Amino acid sequence: LAMTDYYKQSHYKMYPKGTSKVYSNMTARKSRMEGVNHIVFFGLQYFIKEYLLTQWKANFFDKPWDEVQSKYLRLINNTLGKDAVSVSHLKQLHDLGYLPLKIKAVPEGSRVPIRVPFMTVTNTVDHAYWLVNFLETIWSCTLWQACTSATIADVFRTTLEKWADKTCEDRSFVQWQGHDFSMRGMSSLESACISGAAHLLSFTGTDTVPAIEFLEEYYGADVEQELIGTSVPATEHSVASFNIAYSLRLYEDWRREFIDRTPPGVPLCDISRQLIKEYAFLKWYITECVPSGIASYVADTYNIFSVVSEILPRLKDEIMARDGKLVIRPDSFWTNPEDCLCGYDGQHDKMELLDQAEKDVVRKGLIKSLWDIFGGKTNSKGYRELDPHIGAIYGDSISIERANTICSRLEKAGFASNNVVFGIGSYTYQHNTRDTFGFAVKATYGEVKGEPFELSKDPISDDG
Repeated sequence: LAMTDYYKQSHYKMYPKGTSKVYSNMTARKSRMEGVNHIVFFGLQYFIKEYLLTQWKANFFDKPWDEVQSKYLRLINNTLGKDAVSVSHLKQLHDLGYLPLKIKAVPEGSRVPIRVPFMTVTNTVDHAYWLVNFLETIWSCTLWQACTSATIADVFRTTLEKWADKTCEDRSFVQWQGHDFSMRGMSSLESACISGAAHLLSFTGTDTVPAIEFLEEYYGADVEQELIGTSVPATEHSVASFNIAYSLRLYEDWRREFIDRTPPGVPLCDISRQLIKEYAFLKWYITECVPSGIASYVADTYNIFSVVSEILPRLKDEIMARDGKLVIRPDSFWTNPEDCLCGYDGQHDKMELLDQAEKDVVRKGLIKSLWDIFGGKTNSKGYRELDPHIGAIYGDSISIERANTICSRLEKAGFASNNVVFGIGSYTYQHNTRDTFGFAVKATYGEVKGEPFELSKDPISDDG
């Protein structure tokens, strides 16, 4: 009873006397995302199971009426005022023993045009007319983000498929190209689960572990029987900085090996203890810690440009000998992800701290730099694809627009879009509101003393 707005508490007595039916729908009324004219409907089954069944049963129907009434009036009388509302309508519902609602909806996962309702709710017992819109708040609260994240994931998938069609030989890579990085930046565990599950309607890559259990619990998925989502081993900055600070072997042993592995004709760089220790850590990581399969390495704990220019060439033999792919992950850049991956020809104060080889990595961008070290193939459409032992992922502030720009710049440079994976985080999935697609629940039909009424709102002050 508390999962709603205060103003809903007294609406039961504001309807015309004799009201017996309220029929409401939920609709995405407008799009604030350019070029997106639909939403993907998702989240209803969770809402029904968790809130309309589990929560109402445990906290209302299964509790003695005296306990329910006491708890409710303690809250309401001390906030709205004593006797501000009656509880007779709630007692009737409690005596009934269930929520008398009929819900109709399009199948979850459907693309629904803007301004077309995707679900409706009405009461099936006359005295529960007030219940329909009493539930609007929790109904809207639970579904808007599920639908919004599902829609964004769908648009992401469509965007990446477009570039795959243009620059790759097939689309098989795309389902892995969008990877959910968002959990730590979401507003709550519930929003992370809902949004993470919505992401998995379009992609199979995720770092949001509880999204898998969410889909098993509420949608009948089975991780033992089907591919729901998956991830890969990956370092983080704490792991990298810890290992770089701690020498696994004597520093001089690693220094001699580093010098011995300098490629012919390449001038010896300024060898710092930090560089040698990161070389030691990365070698251990790919040969002993994760010797096969995909392994992701966050490379900007200190200097990603020296990792690419000095460390990767010296570990080329180990990387190429692995049965799997090493994925290099930048996590920062002075300007934007596009420049980091595709090349930066501007000026920045930090450039003065780099040697020439590091500056070359900045100018070329990560993808071209990896190509120059590891090579690859030119596919049947004429675009270059990195050797399957090496790849890249970028997961900081990636939006649909940025992913589109990155793929466009790669295409112009002659590279296929499948050279990079995108980590899609809370910058994309949390940076939204109910108004991103104008979600609203409105009554559109009602009955009073058996007489039907078509209902609408049409403010002259709004845009229609």
